[in-house]
Amino acid sequence: GLLAAVGEHRATRVPAVPPMVIQLARAGQAARRFDLGSLREVICSGAPLGRDHMDRFARCYPGVTLSQCYGLTETCGPVTLCDGVAGRLHASIGRLVPSVEAKIADVRTRRPLPPNKLGELYVRGPPVVQGYLNNPEGTTLAIDEEGWLHTGDLCYIDGRGLVYLVDRIKELIKYKAYQVAPAELEEILCRHPEVDDVAVIPYPDEEAGEIPMACVVRNAGSNIGEDDVFLFVATKVAPYKKIRRVRFVDFIPRSPSGKILRRLLRETSLENQRLEISPRL
Repeated sequence: GLLAAVGEHRATRVPAVPPMVIQLARAGQAARRFDLGSLREVICSGAPLGRDHMDRFARCYPGVTLSQCYGLTETCGPVTLCDGVAGRLHASIGRLVPSVEAKIADVRTRRPLPPNKLGELYVRGPPVVQGYLNNPEGTTLAIDEEGWLHTGDLCYIDGRGLVYLVDRIKELIKYKAYQVAPAELEEILCRHPEVDDVAVIPYPDEEAGEIPMACVVRNAGSNIGEDDVFLFVATKVAPYKKIRRVRFVDFIPRSPSGKILRRLLRETSLENQRLEISPRL
């Protein structure tokens, strides 16, 4: 396994995706069987990593720095790194690499926003592609006239230049006049001792447009119910962010990089909705 390979080859840095970090954190005491004295840093990318998983990793591997980086296919590699950022645990995705510029823009107006304001991350620089082959329309939508790549990611940049990734804009749940980030609710639910994994998706609602629905994987032997999930989240968020529907599932579908495949969950939920309605028609 990975830990055995680290010990055998005296690895100092390990690139990883969120599922790998989560499994390392869950290994807990079992990890002490391996010689990890050479390991200095685990660098995670591919999808947002919940703070609860980061805290658990830090407790299990006190001598290892957990960093994050960020990049897209359109940037030909990472555009942020945590190199040089103090601390053993990095909630941010780091600072921009040399030669890359970034700004945060209002999702609706596209106007630049000041530090610590949430909006879409735009990046510009030599690593950004010139466009999509034989797809001028797609290129125009992704890269504006000034050369800014519109990443589609909801982020903010603090006063120290550290970038924080919140969620994908297209994943936001449109609840009445509000926008709810699924990742925020997932991070909260991951802290529940009886939740093994979770994904939050939009569920159609006639009055609200969409409501947040939690797809929950219970821990083995857990009896957690819908009301437990509702209450756990309701005490920690604004009223419009509450979980309003729960579905218990066997697993959360993810891509190899750790991204939640929300489309599959939405399709399954809509199919279940049709099955529930059919007998009453």
